[in-house]
Amino acid sequence: GDGSGGGFGDGSGGGYGDGSGGGYGDGSGGGFGDGSSSRQRASVGLFTYPILMAADILLYQTDLVPVGQDQKQHLELSRDLAERFNRDFGETFKIPEPFIPKAGASIKSLQDPEKKMSKSDENAAGSIFLLDDADTITKKIKRAVTDSGTSIEFDESRPAINNLLTIYQLVTDKTADECVAHFEGKMYGQFKSELAESVVEFLRPFQERVKQYDDATLREILDRGAEKARSVASETLANVYERTGIK
Repeated sequence: GDGSGGGFGDGSGGGYGDGSGGGYGDGSGGGFGDGSSSRQRASVGLFTYPILMAADILLYQTDLVPVGQDQKQHLELSRDLAERFNRDFGETFKIPEPFIPKAGASIKSLQDPEKKMSKSDENAAGSIFLLDDADTITKKIKRAVTDSGTSIEFDESRPAINNLLTIYQLVTDKTADECVAHFEGKMYGQFKSELAESVVEFLRPFQERVKQYDDATLREILDRGAEKARSVASETLANVYERTGIK
């Protein structure tokens, strides 16, 4: 929100967010497409929210958008809207390209490999947070669920070990083959210990850098970024108004 200049409402100078009826969750009366009888109470926010998400991308003339596999559909909507607008009103928006990493596009929960790792997971043991200390990270990884079998290799039929090995690959920058070769003949306990150490070392530089900033410095950085974002968004929106004849 702050980094983007406060969202579409702030960038457009018109409070778009307020007009959505209180946010996606509230507007949908229980979640989009959940089939519940409460759908008749859904506000306009339920239908405009996808457009708001697209606006957060298109307003800033984005070239490349890093996304997880589960977010790809939102970017596809943004691309479709941009292409249609450009076709009907002239070249206005850049067509954003997705950046989906070959490895780690969807990291799963340590406690349930069928679910994605998420900060909103009720089970905090399933997620590794950027500011978790070494002991917390080690405990979470050692308690992570595993599959039947003893081999440590990438195998989609064994989602738990597949997920842990993917995390190891990401934090060590090894190839998939190098990871498998490294743990050949080793047991889960050895693997988890080394994985925990690798994650701790991977996060250490980031955590040390975070300690260098106080709240005032962080706020200043966010404010500068927000101002730059608002400048780009305002120019884009002015072009949209001009081409559509709204202003």
